[in-house]
Amino acid sequence: MVTVLDRRIWLAVPALAVIGIAGWLLMPSFARTPQSDLMLNLAVATPPDDGVITETPPARLTETPAIVDLDRVRLSRQSFRRGGMGSRALMTFTVRNANAYDIKDLELLCAFRSRDGRYTTERRKRVAETVAMKSRKAFPMTLVGHVNIRADRAKCSLVTASRA
Repeated sequence: MVTVLDRRIWLAVPALAVIGIAGWLLMPSFARTPQSDLMLNLAVATPPDDGVITETPPARLTETPAIVDLDRVRLSRQSFRRGGMGSRALMTFTVRNANAYDIKDLELLCAFRSRDGRYTTERRKRVAETVAMKSRKAFPMTLVGHVNIRADRAKCSLVTASRA
């Protein structure tokens, strides 16, 4: 048998949960800092044997990628197919590398259009594979992302690449 006190407790639990979640969302977070504000200082002071303290310069967090001649890299044999429930775009394409060095981390920009010619969706895709020098490599059924269901045609272009 359920008493009046049990009913009040069960009615109060959802109200307390809502109040707790609202308080947690509205509470200022002092520990969180935006990603761009984080700085990693790697200056290290190492005392040598003679007692003089020298500082080493901070280490670089990111390396600048080597420049790739995109005029000598092209996409060919592009085709577009839908996957999943019709909202996933699967692109099949071939990358031709005419450079005298290997390339990697290809970034593609794909534009999907409807039948009337308007752009409906644009997606960027980074392909983290290596294409050897003076060769070609096929990428079958590569997931580019979710697209508008009205998209009928697709065209991809190479935006960036880096040396392997």
